[in-house]
Amino acid sequence: MVVLALVVVGVLQRWTLNEYALTPGDATPVQPLISIKGLPVDTHHDTIMLTDVYLQRLSAWQYIIMHFQRHVAFLSGDQILEPGIPSSQLVAQGFLEMADSKQSAEVAAFTSLGWHLRAQPTGAVVNGVVTNSPAAKASIKVADEVVGANGVKVHDTCQLEALVHDLAPGTRIALEIRRAHISGAGDITRSSVTTLRVTTTTPTQSLSSGCPGVTGPARSWLGLSLEDGVQYQFPARISIDTKYIGGPSAGLAMTLSLIDSLSRGSLTGHHRIAATGTIDRFGNVGDVGGVAQKTVAVADAGAKYFFVPRVEVAAATANAPAGLRIVGVTTLSQVLKALERIGGARPIPITQPR
Repeated sequence: MVVLALVVVGVLQRWTLNEYALTPGDATPVQPLISIKGLPVDTHHDTIMLTDVYLQRLSAWQYIIMHFQRHVAFLSGDQILEPGIPSSQLVAQGFLEMADSKQSAEVAAFTSLGWHLRAQPTGAVVNGVVTNSPAAKASIKVADEVVGANGVKVHDTCQLEALVHDLAPGTRIALEIRRAHISGAGDITRSSVTTLRVTTTTPTQSLSSGCPGVTGPARSWLGLSLEDGVQYQFPARISIDTKYIGGPSAGLAMTLSLIDSLSRGSLTGHHRIAATGTIDRFGNVGDVGGVAQKTVAVADAGAKYFFVPRVEVAAATANAPAGLRIVGVTTLSQVLKALERIGGARPIPITQPR
């Protein structure tokens, strides 16, 4: 019986499921991760923490064992991946989301302090490649940026959609691409432009682009999920060291830490706070996953206030111990007003925007 049990356990350990587990990660102060060059910064030390979760694909054995553990959420692969996107792209997607989140945090922080930033479209950035699609066969990867097609410069996603939409299936396209390299720690760099030949095919399902002027079902398809590439002219050079952390949920915490560095006084009133939530360039706070697990990490780190997207207050509250106050928000301005109410300083930039 013992031998049989060991055999069963061994089989279950090698049987990989399309199931994932979310477990509590860490709550990490953001300020030590930030480097700002070109503008003076406030040297006081407020504690504003980002928080993450561990996402792990499970074997059948782990799936069974983790049902006996606390603070675990189970997700199927279909819940975290777009149709046709393989799980092998999850890590790269997470690092791309973090890169996007950093940029949005910088934009939101500088904008809230009065700067007017100039945006320059740079192309269509790949955030997913469908298995066995024309793009996959051409070895296009997550974070590659399409900047041209058949000699026409591509400024954004909709321009590429318009170029491909009405082509006959089987059309060969010359795509100009800046290939991305993602380091093991998650840093993304792009090379000079190279040309790849890609042959379109008939879409596997009826697709509509949603782009202005691009109407009706698409005739041709490359198998790419895309986002707009944008470059901003910032008044300072900012680096945020988020090695090995992926996903967009640190956006709000990074934004607050940047505002704290670039403004006078204590943004938090010297309270120890944490925050989770995506941020866009307009300062809107979006929902994220794993808030229940993040609340556990935040409580363990000794935070007094935890700012979360408003739709996820219930999940956070259910896992918050006494002494941790949950604050639900939908915008950056709401967070700043809430911080004022607990004794934080209204953000006044050290350097006046020009």
